[in-house]
Amino acid sequence: MAKQHRSDINVNVILDKNKIPEKLQWSAKDGGIENMDSKAIFMSVWDHKAKEALRIDLWTKDMPLDEMKIFFHQTLTAMSDTFERATNDEKMTATMRDFCDYFAEKLEIKKGE
Repeated sequence: MAKQHRSDINVNVILDKNKIPEKLQWSAKDGGIENMDSKAIFMSVWDHKAKEALRIDLWTKDMPLDEMKIFFHQTLTAMSDTFERATNDEKMTATMRDFCDYFAEKLEIKKGE
C-alpha cells in the first residue's frame, strides 16, 4: 500500500468576552500559508451519513459590509465553478452564473472586486 500524506488546514478563532470573533487566522502549511489573518471564513463539510451539509460561517465584528457583499459574490461565483467541475452540468452552471451576475448587479458591485 502506498504511503499516504497528511495535509492539515487549521482555523484559529479569537473570541471576545461575548464569544464574537475578533480575529480569524488560518494555516495550510502544504500551501505555504501560516497564521494568515482573515475577516471571514465560510466552510462547508458534507455529512454523507445524514446526507446534509454542515457549515461554519464566521466573520469578525469589524468585517466591513461592502467587503462582505463582495466576499459573498466571489463565494457564489466560485461555487458555480466548482459545481461545473464536479457535475459537468453546463445548463445549471449557466443558471448559477446568471444569478451571480444578478446578485452583483443588485448589490451594485462589479465583477473582480
